[in-house]
Amino acid sequence: MWKRKGTWLVGGAGVLVAGFALVVHFARAGVKVQVGRPCPENARTTISAVDHSSYDALLQRYVDDQGMVAYAQWKQNAADLKQLDDYLARLGCVDLQSSASKNDRLAFWINAYNALTLKGILKEYPTSSIRNHTAKIAGYNIWKDLLLWVDGQYYSLDDIEHSILRRMGEPRIHFAIVCASKGCPQLWNHAYSGKNLDAELTANARRFFAKPANFRADAQNRTVYLSQLLQWYGRDFASTSAGQLQRLRPYFPHPEQLGWLNGKVTVRYLPYDWSLNDRAPVAH
Repeated sequence: MWKRKGTWLVGGAGVLVAGFALVVHFARAGVKVQVGRPCPENARTTISAVDHSSYDALLQRYVDDQGMVAYAQWKQNAADLKQLDDYLARLGCVDLQSSASKNDRLAFWINAYNALTLKGILKEYPTSSIRNHTAKIAGYNIWKDLLLWVDGQYYSLDDIEHSILRRMGEPRIHFAIVCASKGCPQLWNHAYSGKNLDAELTANARRFFAKPANFRADAQNRTVYLSQLLQWYGRDFASTSAGQLQRLRPYFPHPEQLGWLNGKVTVRYLPYDWSLNDRAPVAH
């Protein structure tokens, strides 16, 4: 079915066509989990006017400064589960064709991606990894089958990441969207805003590479060790390894000491930790 308003839907790969997102949902065996609901016409809003404060409050309540989430506590709090559901439902009221800056659009979809991921994990919790819920052929795949209603259409996590965010030309989104795992960039305990997005993405990138699990430099052997995230998405930064290192160098620790990255360098990728970004419940 083709839908002119906001998004053309044919039915998980997608492309942007003249400002529209073409999102394709192929038939899959398994249960679809639909989040959100159709929005009354009088409740519709613009992207730049979305209120993220309730989501921001939840992040501050349950996410620590290392990006670890108190899933057990959150799951036990019916009011806060509803608060997340209500926030996701409000995202559905956005008019995607409304005028908005690129950063406002990026912030909207980054928040939507992370909030939907949290919803998906809370639905499955207790669990040890998001990978427990990513069936390849038959069965539920959280990245493809967890669907958020926005402006008249359902979007999967894959749709948001690959068909929308990656196509907006800001590769630092990979340091902001979170896969609920210790190996991915840490979940920031605030909602993103278009106004501050550039500084937020820069801080995220530096925080990510500050961890030895994501970056190590061996000058003597001219070898750089990077998170596997860059093996998967490095081409979003540049088409060659050399170009990627130069694009990423400002975010590495002590970039002034890394002039040797301009020459011949070996890049190796570090193991990715898919264990859940879960922190122990805090006693009251």
